[in-house]
Amino acid sequence: MKAMIVKEFGGPEVFQLAEVETPQLEAGHIQVAIAASSVNTVDTMIREMGPTLPLSPPAPAILGMDFAGTVTAVADDVTNFKVGDEVYGCAGGLADLPGTLAEFIVADADLVAHKPSNLSMREAAALPLVAITAYEGLQRAGIKAGQKVLVHGGSGGVGHVALQLAKHFGAEVFSTGGGDKQIELIQSLGATGINYKTQSVADYVAEYTQGKGFDIVYDSVGGENMINSFEAATLNGQVASTVSLLNLDLSLAHFKGLSLHVVFMLIPMLHKVKRAEHGQILRAISTIVESGELTPVLDEQQFNLEQVADAHTRLASGQAMGKVVIDI
Repeated sequence: MKAMIVKEFGGPEVFQLAEVETPQLEAGHIQVAIAASSVNTVDTMIREMGPTLPLSPPAPAILGMDFAGTVTAVADDVTNFKVGDEVYGCAGGLADLPGTLAEFIVADADLVAHKPSNLSMREAAALPLVAITAYEGLQRAGIKAGQKVLVHGGSGGVGHVALQLAKHFGAEVFSTGGGDKQIELIQSLGATGINYKTQSVADYVAEYTQGKGFDIVYDSVGGENMINSFEAATLNGQVASTVSLLNLDLSLAHFKGLSLHVVFMLIPMLHKVKRAEHGQILRAISTIVESGELTPVLDEQQFNLEQVADAHTRLASGQAMGKVVIDI
């Protein structure tokens, strides 16, 4: 089969088109002909940093985590899929799991679900990693109807899904963005847009919560923005973060009695634990999508397998709106 491989880690130019052996079926797995994959920030980190990241696969490696495609073979012990099913999932591209920048993948059936019937393969491929991340964070924060939820980075991959899911769960949703296009996208998805470049945290907390703070703050920006999340949260509020790789003074979180939920959705793939929970979440996501309450946003630029380097460059540029998708 054709695949894009990396023989050494570094810039986007390290990708090489190669012919490799088609992966063979094994117990508990399904073989899928991949129609599309999408690029996540963690993909670019692995490609650039390689073995300095504990989750990186050894070179030569096939990267890519998300996929949508058609089942071509099913192990004897797998009962919930059949040949010809259209599926999606996040199942490779790290540690010992070959990735999705290839024509086929053999994926653990627990990490896969039937794709939403109303989405194209490209749209479905945009969802798994970000949708699982968004769903897990909101659930761990105990989201319920009537709450006020703030999503930092609502035009990004995780953020644009988190704000739609929060609305689905009955919350009143607000979201930060950094310019007119981002705010327009956020508002088109049903949230109140907040331009963080022109409005301080204190200002928008006062305007939208009468100074009380938000019940849940979903921080998909991370880093030093965590302080903004602590400032924006209500007393005894919930903060979910997807990017917590920093040294930080937790005094503000302490005095407000906040609960911090660090979401790292790759744990089941890395450690082979609770993988079935990912399949369950993806089935729930499919139901929400089919009800019309979640729509993935795809970047306007399109890429094929041989243009993977350009796709990684596009995501890293910060200019993409929504998910960068690669047609396989």
